[in-house]
Amino acid sequence: MIETVEAANSGYRFMPGVSQYSCGVGALPGYAMERVRFSKVVPLKQGFEMIAEIIRKAGRPLTSFAACELRSPAPFTEQGFKDFNDIYIKTLIEWGIMKDGVNPIARSNVCPKIDPPSEPGFHAFTFTTVAADAPASFVVAGSGESAEGKGDYRDNTVRLGDVTPSGMLEKAKWVLDEMERRMSAFSGTWDQTTAAQLYTVQDVYSLLESELGKRGVFRNGVTWHFNRPPVLNLEYEMDCRRVHVERVIEI
Repeated sequence: MIETVEAANSGYRFMPGVSQYSCGVGALPGYAMERVRFSKVVPLKQGFEMIAEIIRKAGRPLTSFAACELRSPAPFTEQGFKDFNDIYIKTLIEWGIMKDGVNPIARSNVCPKIDPPSEPGFHAFTFTTVAADAPASFVVAGSGESAEGKGDYRDNTVRLGDVTPSGMLEKAKWVLDEMERRMSAFSGTWDQTTAAQLYTVQDVYSLLESELGKRGVFRNGVTWHFNRPPVLNLEYEMDCRRVHVERVIEI
């Protein structure tokens, strides 16, 4: 069993990841995850302000903020990604969420090829609510085809620069294995997910049935976002969740 850690005053536990984000979050007994999607991308600073207001109106502490889905204008260089993360985590520290360099927030950050935002911002976020006898819920953070926390992305990427069918298949297998590893920390499987999201601009039609289909990813369908992962030279990313309450905020 993969070790998880309870985040203080949050209503969830998390699977440790890297300083930018955790690998996933799962609601504690007596709590449930609630996902809120914005009708259009909200710039980072304004988004944090809106998230704080929504959480407070729900009667929850800011530390109940558990996961987010970001959109950025284009893939970052590795240094650019580091610089962005330094800005992002400042608010998490101010909110009392991130302490001693440990970040419990699960996150996806991808880059739309069509109609990208002019600056990084929020597409959606998830927080915990008090819910007696609620079914288990979890959010697995996005992962591209590179091992995180092992140095730079370039030296740890599966089939770097290879977008041939065989290259994309190997990338997809790696990411799917990682999704399953992360779900297992919350006793989760594809059979339990309420949503799965795929991010790539490459042609992966040939592996949808042969790889995703055989694993059971299509239980509730797959949402394919025509987006790139957040770092240059990554080509395939996924995330998934088991969340029973979702709503949309009109912007």
